[in-house]
Amino acid sequence: MALIDIINNDIKAAMLARDKDKLEALRAVKAALLIANTSGEAVNEEAEVKLLHKLVKQRKEAADIYNKNGRKDLADIELTQVQYIEPYLPKQMSNDELKGHIVKIISEIAANGIKDMGKVMGIASKQFGGKADNKIISEIVKELLG
Repeated sequence: MALIDIINNDIKAAMLARDKDKLEALRAVKAALLIANTSGEAVNEEAEVKLLHKLVKQRKEAADIYNKNGRKDLADIELTQVQYIEPYLPKQMSNDELKGHIVKIISEIAANGIKDMGKVMGIASKQFGGKADNKIISEIVKELLG
């Protein structure tokens, strides 16, 4: 089943349950998917995952800004939406799993210093797209190459 269909079904369920917070989060996801679909490009599963990651990241950044400005009430709304969006993302890899795979990549391309970080990051980003945050990947790569 396509993600848009799953979202539509979950929107109906949230409406019946009168869950305003979940409904708001799911409507935002649906709007983003519809905008992506009307841009003319085919939206595949990888693009959907990137879109969901973008929505989660936006909400987390907004929550940080709200917290810094003393608006915990608004930050809580953003973090609640994150909780409703995250289940649609693929299961994230643990740091130990990532480390093992990155060590394998480093040995395959014979990377031997921080100067090879770009090569390793390029391969790792493609391989783990959607399954791990690039920030975490880069920290592990720096640690292993540094």
